Amino acid sequence: MSHLDNIPGPPSSSLWKGDRHRKQRKLLNPLFSIKHLREVTPIFYKTIHRLRSAITAQTATGVQNEIDILGWMNRTALELIGQGGLGYSFDALVEDTPNDFGEAIKELVPTAWALTPWRMLSHILIKIGTPKFRRRIVELLPDKTIQKAKAIIDTLETRSKQILLEKKLALANGDKAILQQVGEGRDIMSILLRENMAAAEEDRLSEEEVLAQISTFVFAATDTTSTATARILHLLAQHPDVQDKLREEITTARKGQDIPYDQLIELPYLDAVCRETLRVYPPAGIEARETHQDVVMPLSEPIRGIDGTLIKEIPIPRNTYVIVSIRGCNRNNAIWGEDACEWKPERWLSPLPDTVVKAKIPGVYSHLMTFGGGSRACIGFKFSQLEMKVLLSVLLESFKFSLSNKDITWNFASPAYPTVGTESKKASLPLIVKAILTKA
Repeated sequence: MSHLDNIPGPPSSSLWKGDRHRKQRKLLNPLFSIKHLREVTPIFYKTIHRLRSAITAQTATGVQNEIDILGWMNRTALELIGQGGLGYSFDALVEDTPNDFGEAIKELVPTAWALTPWRMLSHILIKIGTPKFRRRIVELLPDKTIQKAKAIIDTLETRSKQILLEKKLALANGDKAILQQVGEGRDIMSILLRENMAAAEEDRLSEEEVLAQISTFVFAATDTTSTATARILHLLAQHPDVQDKLREEITTARKGQDIPYDQLIELPYLDAVCRETLRVYPPAGIEARETHQDVVMPLSEPIRGIDGTLIKEIPIPRNTYVIVSIRGCNRNNAIWGEDACEWKPERWLSPLPDTVVKAKIPGVYSHLMTFGGGSRACIGFKFSQLEMKVLLSVLLESFKFSLSNKDITWNFASPAYPTVGTESKKASLPLIVKAILTKA
């Protein structure tokens, strides 16, 4: 769900270090518990039903239609984190209406990459003058990319403040006002605010930190989840036999109704398809980490240096950036076998090879590095998986997905994104979508 650490930049802000980071995780961890996921599952279903209605309207003629699946997945992921995360509706999923917040989120990473030289100096620049003075200097700079970044930040801050104000007013006005909001107070932000007020003084987040969580939730949960789901639908279009088998499992489980949380997450073939896609095609292929002290990194297997000696560990100095290849780890032949680069959902229906278990991959999910590992692993990885499974359980019973006649290229980025051909810069994934008559 999160690829914040994949953006190159200066040493990490103190906001994310040590005690402050532990305090934030302590308060946020319960919000992604199984108990809470059960509560937001009906909210997810309501959103996906609206998506199904929108796609049905586009396929109402009964003729196969070519639809940009990525566009719909982007809008849906934004609305899911809006509804389940913030108790806020960004998109009715009915008309092709622009959304300034969603557009700002999509432009954030490309703009940040374009500003890498400036960002490498930011830890020095933020010490110059007052915030008001620095803001004025930025406004005067003629660089178009800097002005674009300023506009993105202003958009995120303005909408985040609006969402936070509405939440605080609802909480102040009591339970009746909360029940009238989107999500009826079961969203992450409503619970966070209540828990924050009830927490001991030393454990509370400042308003600045709470405000930052809004942009972080939306940023971390939109592009990664939407591209992962789009990738699954593209793979199912390439492998119609897998799609048919998965549809049969879902239809049997649904019986014309939404599948409850506990049953949904246990569907074996659906789980296998999701796991295998996240293994072979992790949305973020690399991840960056910075050492805050001198460390010695042990190697899983020794390597021979140029002088012939065997090296079993590598000393890494403080303030060193370490680039981790998530995709390389997930596709390691020594761990997963000679077919490690092949997409085979069935591998998850049998016991995993001993080499996988013995490798002791430090990731938080299925012996994979897809969601990172350690204290800074993606806090919302179960939230993201639930989104994907709810979406697939509804759409696959309602529609058949097939390849169009367009050549699709997946571009290595953070996150990876599809385009038509290799020359196009516009992210899109056109697929043929045909409605299936169902009882639901």
